[in-house]
Amino acid sequence: METALKEEISRLTSLGLHRRCAEGDLERVAGLTLEINRLKKKKNAVICAHVYQTPDIILGIGDLVGDSYKLADDCRNAPADIIVFCGVHFMAETAKILNPSKKVYVPSINAGCSLSEAVTGADVRKLKADHPGLPVITYINTSAEVKAESDCIVTSANAEKILRKMYEKHDRVIFIPDRFMGVNLAKALGKTPGEDIILWNGTCIVHEHFDPGLIKVYKQKYPGLVALAHAECPSDLIAAVDFMGGTGDMMRYVENTNASAYLLVTECGFGELARIRFPEKNFIAMCRLCPYMKSITLGSVLALLKDPAPQEVTVPEAIAVRAKRSIEKMFELAA
Repeated sequence: METALKEEISRLTSLGLHRRCAEGDLERVAGLTLEINRLKKKKNAVICAHVYQTPDIILGIGDLVGDSYKLADDCRNAPADIIVFCGVHFMAETAKILNPSKKVYVPSINAGCSLSEAVTGADVRKLKADHPGLPVITYINTSAEVKAESDCIVTSANAEKILRKMYEKHDRVIFIPDRFMGVNLAKALGKTPGEDIILWNGTCIVHEHFDPGLIKVYKQKYPGLVALAHAECPSDLIAAVDFMGGTGDMMRYVENTNASAYLLVTECGFGELARIRFPEKNFIAMCRLCPYMKSITLGSVLALLKDPAPQEVTVPEAIAVRAKRSIEKMFELAA
């Protein structure tokens, strides 16, 4: 085995990746990560990796790793000519909006999002016409076109904070597109859906079908278990867990507590990453795969770096300028 490959296997092992690879698979992974990292350096590319990606991508090739907010913040003025976004299309659009002079790519044509696809710019324009004067607060899981029609973008990590600030100046707001997150936020803020907060009927295919009845079963089976759920989950499930938040919030909660076990109700990639970061802690599986996120592989990243042209992400300038205002408003209010 060549020296470079041995060193790459050693690097990946030191990061804990060997604990998530099938026997004999680490050598194959190391061969891919070695070539990807060589090519990204040659082409002055930076790789953004969302926490729902697989550990081989996050640990093996990711330069910027985090949830939607962190990646959006980190990729502002990213020190590279090329941004390869291992996430979904709307995230890459955000990166392009914040870095108009850079080339931005997604390594899979199938990396969409059910929430992003649930609402269009025309839908938002109609909502504004039906509710004149109300500010449009939009979850980041949306297209650039929708962001351009919005007043402020939010993530699951900062939505409650930003909405509180919005309600200081407005009696009513429009929140799109995640209906479940909107209901959960309304409850936290003491607002009434349909009255104080106008919602849209979008949902996440990963989070909408978790069974709240299983929370009680897990808690009975594992005394001392703490259940954490993503804010995109339905409110009856949120009522059954101990903590609701975005993936960054959930990871910090795990880091700063010492429960006997943790139940992470979100996409499976997050649980894989938590197990690697905290091998001494006990995690119980209750997750679902996101087919959009999992359409990205080391192989697709390598193919992209070899021939990036077919998968470039572009945003028309007129839309990008307006969308950037709503994104920058998020950074301002979340500070």
